[in-house]
Amino acid sequence: MHTQIVKWGNGQGIRIPKSILTGMDIAVGDHVDLSLVRGKLIIQKAFRHKTLEERALEHDGKLVSYEGETDWGDLVGREVW
Repeated sequence: MHTQIVKWGNGQGIRIPKSILTGMDIAVGDHVDLSLVRGKLIIQKAFRHKTLEERALEHDGKLVSYEGETDWGDLVGREVW
């Protein structure tokens, strides 16, 4: 695909077609990381930690409870419980 560097305010910019952004799972407003590797510009979606709410939604909105005792198996060394 061919595009052109254009003046954008006091800087320069390029337009990235929607089909490319969709293929990269990037939407308007997302943050990206830019890097230069052997003279080539690499654009990647920036890593973002999920919020607690987003993680809960992946599990039907329920957070795992770790209350109570956990059986770690038989003693192996000189542990004292």
